[in-house]
Amino acid sequence: MQNLFQPPPGTRDFYPDAMALRRHIEDTWRRVSLRHGFVEVDGPTFEYLDLYKVKSGDEIVSQLFHFESRGEDRTQFALRPEFTPTLARMVAAKANALPRPIKWFSIPRCYRAERPQKGRLREFIQWNVDMLGGETPEARRQFDLETAALCIDTLREFGLASSDVKLVWNDRALVEQLFALAGLPPERYPFGFYLLDRLAKLAPEQRRKQYADNAVTAGEQAFFEQLAAGGDPLSEAFWESLGSNGDFAAYRDAISGMQAHIEKTLALMGLPGYATYDPSIVRGLAYYTGFVWEVVDVSGGNRAVAGGGRYDKLIEMFGGPALAATGFGMGDVVLALLLAEKGKLPANAGVSPPDLFVINALEQTDDAVRQLAILRAAGLTALASYKATKNIGKLLEEAGKAHARVALILAPAEAAEGKAKLKNLRTREERTIPLAAVLAETLAELRGAGDIAP
Repeated sequence: MQNLFQPPPGTRDFYPDAMALRRHIEDTWRRVSLRHGFVEVDGPTFEYLDLYKVKSGDEIVSQLFHFESRGEDRTQFALRPEFTPTLARMVAAKANALPRPIKWFSIPRCYRAERPQKGRLREFIQWNVDMLGGETPEARRQFDLETAALCIDTLREFGLASSDVKLVWNDRALVEQLFALAGLPPERYPFGFYLLDRLAKLAPEQRRKQYADNAVTAGEQAFFEQLAAGGDPLSEAFWESLGSNGDFAAYRDAISGMQAHIEKTLALMGLPGYATYDPSIVRGLAYYTGFVWEVVDVSGGNRAVAGGGRYDKLIEMFGGPALAATGFGMGDVVLALLLAEKGKLPANAGVSPPDLFVINALEQTDDAVRQLAILRAAGLTALASYKATKNIGKLLEEAGKAHARVALILAPAEAAEGKAKLKNLRTREERTIPLAAVLAETLAELRGAGDIAP
């Protein structure tokens, strides 16, 4: 009969291999976060709808899965599209009691009511990292790069080198200098950020519509078109073509000084060669206040792998105290695509193979059940066949298909002497051992092959 039910568009079924890859990604995120001194938090899967409006405005509602509660109050809720508003709410509620700096990470499932496309689904898992505090500009710069370094170190843990991914950065204060050089008045900066964030995604006719709808002057249009064509605002030719008389040298020196600082700091952290300046990176959301960055696929075949930056006003927006903050998010969908394309999926990305497979050719099952219990109590992954056959060859084939490392063979001749056979399924070497020593001999075999720690 035909299966009439499919998963909803933009969601995934996690069969064993897919689930194992998901756990590999989550475990790597968690392991490296803890290594860098961050601690894990989480919150509810849904929040009051108004919570998301605080950060993103009313327009966010059309992008969310939202619903009303039952009863007379008709309260509006929404499935979380990201973790940052929840984090801001949690910090605002207990800000004065939390030790500084606050170094939190989370790995929530998130939901967006958007059209599914490559690298973007309606349900996804996102690694969220935030570092709050920093009373001085120097401390805040350090925190910016500490969170960026965590992101890069994690990508390196996945096997991605600086030839695979780059951290492309900018700073909103430097972007304002760029706008000033281009002749944009300060009241036009919000639109400038909005448009610059989208330039690479807009076709020429879409850009022309933006210019017409927002009364963009000829000079401003020439500036944005230069950027859209890949022009380099650090070059004199860029500004000469625009006829700009601004202090281009001061802007260039500010970029060069910041790039040198970033490169030096990341190199000291053992992460050289990953970071580069990109004038198009502005992170269009208005709550960003300073350093902003994305991690991009060098080949250009995928959307951004991660993105984040500084947001010093966010906690205040949710009723908390003034608290400097920086952080980023990384989704599992683009990351998994990139790892597959770069050949960086681990060899054991599927279901983890069992340590041992018990092959029972005896008429009774008592010895097999007893040995399985002993092995599992010791922390080993032990499987057994549920087939009725006593054909050892067939059962060894089953153990091989399960990718077991070792097979314990319980056969009548050896069992009569209180013994069993232990077979290394990689080397095909086999030896007879006492039944009373199965655990010790199995551990020795696995340690000798490097499958478990000595």
